[in-house]
Amino acid sequence: MVKNAERFILNRLAKVKGFTLIEVIIVVTIIGILAAIAYPSYTDYILRSNRTQAQHELVRVANLQEQLFVDQRTYTSDMSDLGVRVTDGSYQIPRDSAHKLYKITSTERGRTFILSAQAQGGQANDTHCITLTINESGLRTPTIGCWE
Repeated sequence: MVKNAERFILNRLAKVKGFTLIEVIIVVTIIGILAAIAYPSYTDYILRSNRTQAQHELVRVANLQEQLFVDQRTYTSDMSDLGVRVTDGSYQIPRDSAHKLYKITSTERGRTFILSAQAQGGQANDTHCITLTINESGLRTPTIGCWE
């Protein structure tokens, strides 16, 4: 009798191959929930990372403006005077030039300047921080949530 029970169990186990539909649906549902949570966090991280690079470049170009002011007692709206590569009157951030994520422009008004970084392409999804600016006194806008 024991041999028959063992044989029945072994035959039953030999016939079970693969997963049931319910098991597959459960796994797909779990993966979908994890993706729905992770993807928005990932895209937010990418936007913030690109914004940080634009902030870095704005500060770097502002320093170049200050160096020019020390040397020539004037600021410039022509970014090529600062030694940066200019395309169509604006400066594309070097690392992101292929993606065109930010375009930096300079406005000079006598003894003041304003540098603006305008989000381009996919970075325009960063709705709260589409335009970042810095001036000669270091005032940065927008002031809440965009500058880190």
